[in-house]
Amino acid sequence: MRVREKSTPHSTRSKRVLAIAAHPDDIEFMMAGTLLALRDRGWEVHYFNVSNGCAGSTSETRADTAKIRYAEARDSCRKAGFIHHAPIANDLGIAYMEEQIARTIAVVRAASPTIILTQSPQDYMEDHQNATRLAVTAGFSRGMKNAPCRPKRAPYFENVAIYHAMPYGLRDGLGKLLHSGLWIDIAEHIEQKRDLLACHASQKRWLDATQGMDSYLQTMVDLCSAMGTMSKKYALAEGWRKHNLLGFSSDQAFDPLQEALSDISVVDTEYMQSLDA
Repeated sequence: MRVREKSTPHSTRSKRVLAIAAHPDDIEFMMAGTLLALRDRGWEVHYFNVSNGCAGSTSETRADTAKIRYAEARDSCRKAGFIHHAPIANDLGIAYMEEQIARTIAVVRAASPTIILTQSPQDYMEDHQNATRLAVTAGFSRGMKNAPCRPKRAPYFENVAIYHAMPYGLRDGLGKLLHSGLWIDIAEHIEQKRDLLACHASQKRWLDATQGMDSYLQTMVDLCSAMGTMSKKYALAEGWRKHNLLGFSSDQAFDPLQEALSDISVVDTEYMQSLDA
């Protein structure tokens, strides 16, 4: 089920972006500034949480928690003008298995994006990493006729670029500080990003109770400030690393995110040079 249905001609697929993350609020926390900037430049934004968030409560049942968090995600999408795609798994149940691969492929084909934004492949949480694996495989399989796809949807063959967000804490699971290849200035959108994250009120209560995150919204702003410092240019930023384009694009210089947001982005040359070190 989607918040709004929209038919887009084949010729405008070049301005469609799909955000794929594990849990309700992950997209708002790590990606929303970039998505809002793309939306303002005429991009159609698709929003897909792999999990329903059913474990994120200290008081509600799993079923009630999933309903609450589903409603919160839909509310966020309505406010932002994004297109919502329903989750396919439970919390702690995101797995790199054929059923979830097939259902993620169906979402990718429905959105037929040029850009896929997803989480970091190096992260402190397995749900996040598994959501990323699903996103990468679904993007790779977008044009494979015989790939499992449930429900069945026609393949599409346009180039796609996948970009990985920074993880919460900016470090991998072993504590190594990570850097980005592209920094996006999100100062213009920080208040709206904050408002979208505030839609996830139940998650704020859960994190306050279980992780001592007394200021959920300010934690997000502080994280964007830390990325701004790392960019050496912006006060508030989101960082992105582009996935290897082999199998995703016939043009190995394909970089639609940087091209679309060239006026509010900076390439981290130190990071890019480190890839060849």
